[in-house]
Amino acid sequence: MQPEFSPWGQIDEEVYICPGIILVSTPSHGGARVTREAAMLLSPAARKCGFREGGYLWFEEDCCEQVVLRELMDRNLWTPPPDRIKDPVAFEAAIDRVLQTCQPDYWAAREKVRNQQTRKPARTGRTR
Repeated sequence: MQPEFSPWGQIDEEVYICPGIILVSTPSHGGARVTREAAMLLSPAARKCGFREGGYLWFEEDCCEQVVLRELMDRNLWTPPPDRIKDPVAFEAAIDRVLQTCQPDYWAAREKVRNQQTRKPARTGRTR
């Protein structure tokens, strides 16, 4: 059963992102609601950007919700819906700008992991 209320008040609209992750809107604000199970899809740095309330991890819409979207896009678990997002490249660039400005610690952790992944040596399949 989904909650009728969020940390920002009564929920007017919910947008399904993936199992356990819903974007919620209220008359005045909103954000992402993430179940405990779905939070495991997010990096430790991403989880630090949310706050716990009522058994969920919440990410405020102005500068934290983008952490969830960036993480899901990085893992190919979500793509911006074409009926709502006309220019996905510009959408991703906007998310990145918000994260670099509002979540610099998260952005630095994300970039560190991405740089480590690109520097990993290729496996040859041979063993010694």
